[in-house]
Amino acid sequence: MRKVGVIGERDSVLGFKAVGFDVYPVVSREEASERLTELADNGYAVIYITEQIAALITEDIERYRFSRFPAIVPIPGSTGSLGIGMSSVKKSVEKAVGADILFND
Repeated sequence: MRKVGVIGERDSVLGFKAVGFDVYPVVSREEASERLTELADNGYAVIYITEQIAALITEDIERYRFSRFPAIVPIPGSTGSLGIGMSSVKKSVEKAVGADILFND
C-alpha cells in the first residue's frame, strides 16, 4: 500500500494523524523543501501540503508536477485558504477541457 503524508504548520496537520496519515510539521522554507524531497524519494503516493507552506516552496512542488507520483495536493491551513488549491484545480480543468467550465464569470 502506498503512503500518504501531510506537510504543514503543526496546528494544521496534527489532526491528520487520527486518520492514519504520516504527519510532518515544518516551520521554515528549508525544512519544508527537505521534507517534500524526502517523502517523494521514499515512495509517498500523495502528499498534502498546507497552502501557506506550498507558497514558500512553489519551485520544489513544480518539480513533481508531471510525475505520476507523488500527487501533491495543496490544502487550506488553520488560518484559512489562500486559493492556491482552487487555482491549481482551475488550471488543470482548463488544460484538460480547453475552457474555464468551473468559474465562468
